[in-house]
Amino acid sequence: MPDRTQVLLELALQEDIGAADITSDAIFGDQELEKEAIIVARQQLIVAGIDVARKTFLAIDHHLQFEPLFAEGAVVQEGQPVIRLAGRIRSLLKGERLALNFLQHLSGIATYTRQFVDKVRKYPVQIFDTRKTTPGLRDLEKKAVRMGGARNHRMGLYDRVLIKDNHIAACGGSVGEAIRKARENLPSQTLIEVEVDRLEQIEAALKAQAEILLLDNFTPRDVKRAKKLIKDDAEIEISGGITLDNVVKYAKAGPNRISVGSLTHSAPAVDLALEIVF
Repeated sequence: MPDRTQVLLELALQEDIGAADITSDAIFGDQELEKEAIIVARQQLIVAGIDVARKTFLAIDHHLQFEPLFAEGAVVQEGQPVIRLAGRIRSLLKGERLALNFLQHLSGIATYTRQFVDKVRKYPVQIFDTRKTTPGLRDLEKKAVRMGGARNHRMGLYDRVLIKDNHIAACGGSVGEAIRKARENLPSQTLIEVEVDRLEQIEAALKAQAEILLLDNFTPRDVKRAKKLIKDDAEIEISGGITLDNVVKYAKAGPNRISVGSLTHSAPAVDLALEIVF
């Protein structure tokens, strides 16, 4: 787990537990009861977030036993236990909600991502995520995307060049000028991707030798028209307004990549529950 995720976990524990779990302390007092528990799937899902769930429980009580029953990225059927736990009841209850928050959210991303991947499986196109992630959770969310079978786009501004509309606007609205300026200050082998939002920008982007063209908010029909203009001179990525209902139409238009912001910003949480085994 990266250091920043460890910091996130510490903040989350402080946020949820604070000074004490006053409910459990009131019920159990000085008793140190030990119990077993399972985290069970209440729907079919792709599991993700096991590692951060384990770290959550062990940060509370390193004596707890934590046994994952599935590997991350596995398909879990409704009613199947995902994780088995054993140890002090108060420790189990302290970690329950926070661990489930991570698991439900991250497994939700993996499950939702797999739906997109399955939709376009027979087409020569790859599903990518975007930077539209929850602040502080990017590493975890992007790993969940990979568990769902898609690929990560940029991890941040630091690891890939993508010239967007506001870069172009700041260069007087010239796609070619934005690419030229970037070329002047980048190593020669650096790939440049540029976002275009209308067909008229494609010629300038190709003339400036952008390697990847991101077609933003194009219709499937316009993607086909763009593909005829681009031919094999650049890779084609499409983004904007991609849903489960229309992703196949876009895949049929022939892009190399489809990036989907909703994988991380709108994936519904899955239904998981911790149950004490009596």
